[in-house]
Amino acid sequence: MSYPGCPDYTIVVPTVGRPSLVDLLESLGVGDGPAPREVVLVDDRRGPGAALPSAPSGLSTRVLVSGGRGPAAARNTGWRSARTEWVVFLDDDVVPGPSWRREVVADLAGRPWLVAGCQGRVTVPLPSGRRPTDWERNTAGLETARWATADMAYRREVLEEVGGFDERFRRAFREDADLGLRVTEAGYQIEQGCRWVRHPVRPAGAWVSVAVQAGNADDVLMRARHGTGWRSAAGAEPGRNGRHLMTTAAAVLGLGASIVGRRRLGRLAAATWAASTGAFAVGRVRPGPRSAAETAKMALTSVVIPPVAVGYTARGWAELPAHLADRRRSPLGRPVSPLVMHPPRVLATPSQRPRWRPADVGWKPAALLFDRDGTLIADLPGNTDPERVTLMPGARAAVRRARAEGLAVGVVSNQSAVGRGRVTAGQVAAINRRVDELIGPFDTWQVCFHAPDDGCRCRKPAPGLIEAASTALGVEASGCVVVGDIGSDVAAARAAGARAVLVPTRATLREEVAAAAVVAADLGRAVDLVLGGMC
Repeated sequence: MSYPGCPDYTIVVPTVGRPSLVDLLESLGVGDGPAPREVVLVDDRRGPGAALPSAPSGLSTRVLVSGGRGPAAARNTGWRSARTEWVVFLDDDVVPGPSWRREVVADLAGRPWLVAGCQGRVTVPLPSGRRPTDWERNTAGLETARWATADMAYRREVLEEVGGFDERFRRAFREDADLGLRVTEAGYQIEQGCRWVRHPVRPAGAWVSVAVQAGNADDVLMRARHGTGWRSAAGAEPGRNGRHLMTTAAAVLGLGASIVGRRRLGRLAAATWAASTGAFAVGRVRPGPRSAAETAKMALTSVVIPPVAVGYTARGWAELPAHLADRRRSPLGRPVSPLVMHPPRVLATPSQRPRWRPADVGWKPAALLFDRDGTLIADLPGNTDPERVTLMPGARAAVRRARAEGLAVGVVSNQSAVGRGRVTAGQVAAINRRVDELIGPFDTWQVCFHAPDDGCRCRKPAPGLIEAASTALGVEASGCVVVGDIGSDVAAARAAGARAVLVPTRATLREEVAAAAVVAADLGRAVDLVLGGMC
């Protein structure tokens, strides 16, 4: 059977060698629909183990090793080895149905470039004839989880743009939500597909609900990366950290008061602890099977969970400074600051916003001119290796959207390292070609090679680059908008009679933000302002 327009895809499965991997591979090997180019199994066991099962005939399979660094690192190892347009991530304990291959192709075919991800549907079979246990209900949460990588497809170029999974998430808990948030913050969409996989409930011990509290440490990093509203944005359940802290504090206070002879205070604290713990246990027992064994397990673990959760939260805060300074495992290869990742949505005060004139009503730009380093790509001083070029979040979506709206797009960039003799013009051109490959092609490139002391008219904040770009594009400078990350970008636009939007990064000075008339939190918002005639 032929499948015209069939998208090319690779399946990536991180695994620790669970027996369920056999069922997954057998399911992928049967049924109709085009096979993936290959199935990449990423062995994430810490040490050598039994050989992974072989795939059925008809499936091309490759095994990579990620060294026990967690599912985020394992998935990065897998997708970075892929060469297809789409990468489909599956967990090693799901079972695709017989029509899954046909359905995944239908899900991915013809998606517009703005759609960066397509999530499959997950069904968790629960026992009939009785209510589900606490662990079964926990697993069933996958049916409504947003962006779960139990079955999730992403465009490989978007994974490259946002840096892939954040390897500081060592557990299979929040790494998928973090990636989904970064992809959507970059201006892309993640849609729901029609394909299905079955996710059986894995056997688990009596203390599994205590073990999963380790995820509270990841929640601290999520808050640092995405702000206090990350749960709502990611569709996550409300946290219980506040109640767990109160319960634990009551227990500590009661014990301490009893030791020092403050019996009344001790009894009050103990009553508070008992009431809070009892309410927590009842809330977990009520929807379950209510058997004696399950009730006893819920009662015992409800006593243990609050202090364990508080301990992991404290551990998360203690580890946070090291996480934020970790250049090796952070996406884009640089530390992530909460301030940089989440600047206020409106940074300009009302007095700093443009003074609107009647001529501004209905004004539309003719061209959008981007700064290069720190705006379109990560600023790596002295970089001469095109393979190290990393797009800034939202860069590809912003440029494509502007182009789709009929705007000419160009780049205006100071490259004084050439004038200083540190790099050659040819090396700069190689980096520019790589940017064109990733985002472009741009309609014009205007680059100043002069050193700061050369006194040229092209180096920003002088207007020469903007004037040259407008001439090359055949438009008036007044019809151009410059998007940059520092004050000289804004000043150059002003000197040329163009408009500007400042997108701050860590290199942006506070006084530059205060002086800019229009400031956007990210490139996507900058294009919103430009297309809306608000700059």
